[in-house]
Amino acid sequence: MTTEDRRVADVVVVGAGLAGLACALDACRAGWRVALLEASDGVGGRMRTDRREGFLLDRGFQVFNTSYPQVKQRVNLRSLQLCPFTAGVVAHTPKGPVRLADPTREPRAAGALLPGRFLSARDLAALAVLSVRDAVLPVSAIRRGRDRPTSTALSRAGLSDAVVANVLRPFLAGVFLEDRLETSARFFHLVWRSMARGTLCLPAGGIGAVPGQLADGLPDGVLRLDTPVVRLTDAGVLLGDGSEVPARAVVVAVEPATAARLVPTLTVPDTRTVTTYYHATDAVQAAGRTLMVDSSGAVLNTCVLSAVAPGYAPPGTALVSTSVLGTDHPGRAEAVLRRLAELYDTDTGGWRRVATYTVEGALPAMLPPWPLSRTTRLGPGRYVCGDHRATGSVQGALASGARAAREVSADLGRRR
Repeated sequence: MTTEDRRVADVVVVGAGLAGLACALDACRAGWRVALLEASDGVGGRMRTDRREGFLLDRGFQVFNTSYPQVKQRVNLRSLQLCPFTAGVVAHTPKGPVRLADPTREPRAAGALLPGRFLSARDLAALAVLSVRDAVLPVSAIRRGRDRPTSTALSRAGLSDAVVANVLRPFLAGVFLEDRLETSARFFHLVWRSMARGTLCLPAGGIGAVPGQLADGLPDGVLRLDTPVVRLTDAGVLLGDGSEVPARAVVVAVEPATAARLVPTLTVPDTRTVTTYYHATDAVQAAGRTLMVDSSGAVLNTCVLSAVAPGYAPPGTALVSTSVLGTDHPGRAEAVLRRLAELYDTDTGGWRRVATYTVEGALPAMLPPWPLSRTTRLGPGRYVCGDHRATGSVQGALASGARAAREVSADLGRRR
C-alpha cells in the first residue's frame, strides 16, 4: 500500500494478537483492504517472547499444542523447530512425587501406572475410558453434551477424590488458571482431547515465534505497530496521535478489559491472572523435560525450560519457569523459591531470578454453561473477536479471528 492507501481500509483490525492476526490474514485473502493496528511494538498480545541476557523469556509460561485444527491449518510446524515435553507429569502429592505418563509414548514410565502404585485399578480404568472417549469421539458430541463444572465431570467419570485432589486438580489448575475446577466441562473435554491427540512442546525460538510466523504472512503495509487506538468512531477508529483511520468495518481483537473500554456496551467475562517467575541456575535439574505440579497449591507448575528447548538459556545454564495464581506481592518470590527447593530436592539459595511476569487477563473465566463459539457481530460494521468469544486457548483465539473475517466478508459483500 502507499502512504495514502494506508489511511483508508475496508477493514480495520484493532490488536495483533492471535485473533487479530487470523482475522487480518483471512480478510486479506478475501481481497479486502486491511489495516491491522497494534498498540505495542510487536505482535502476539499475550503470546510474546523477550530476549534478555541470553535467555528466551515467554511472557508467562505457555506450551504449544500441535493438535489444534487452526494450528494445523495455519502454522508451518516444521519451521518452528518444536521441542516436546515428556508426555506426562510429575505430581507432588502428600505421599511424595508421583510420575504419570502416557505409556503409548513413554513406555519406560508405564510401571508407575501399575495398580496400587498410586492409582487404583478403578482410577486407572476411569482415566483410560475418559481419555479414549475424548480422543475418539467427534467434537460435535462434546459440544452437544450438558455443560457442568469440571469437578462434576471428573466425579461422574468415576475418578476418586484423592486422584482428583492430588493429581488432576493441580494439573488442571495450571491449564484453567483456577484451582476449584469450576471451569466448563465442555472446555475440559476439548483440552483433554487435544492433549491425547497432539504433542505439548515449545518452539525453539520461544512461544512468540508462533504469532511471528503468522505476521510474516501479511501483505506489506497491513501491520502498523506502535499505533494505539483511543476509541471507535462513526467512520472508523481514532488513533492516539489524533488522526482517524476510516473503515467500512472495525474488528476489535484485544483482551477483554481493553475490548470493554473500546466497546462500552460489550459484556465481557471475568478473567484469570497468573504470575511466572524465571530462575537461572548452573545446576542441571533431574526433572528433565517433565512438567511438575504441586498439590499443595504453593505453585501451579514448574519445569526446566532449557531441558525442553536448549535455546531458552545460555550454554551451561538452566532456566526454570514457575507459575502461581494471581499477582506477585512482597515475600511471594521468596516463598516460591523455598517450595522449589522441596520440589526439585536441591538447594535453591544460589538460583538467580531473571524475570517476573504477571499476566492479568491471561484467560477468560469459562464458567458453565460456556459457549464454545459465538458470533463476533455487535452491530453494523462492528465486530469483536478473541479467546473470550470462544475458548481460552490458541485454538479459540484463532477460530474467533477466523469467524470475524467470515462474518465481515459476508456483511461487506452484501453492502457492495
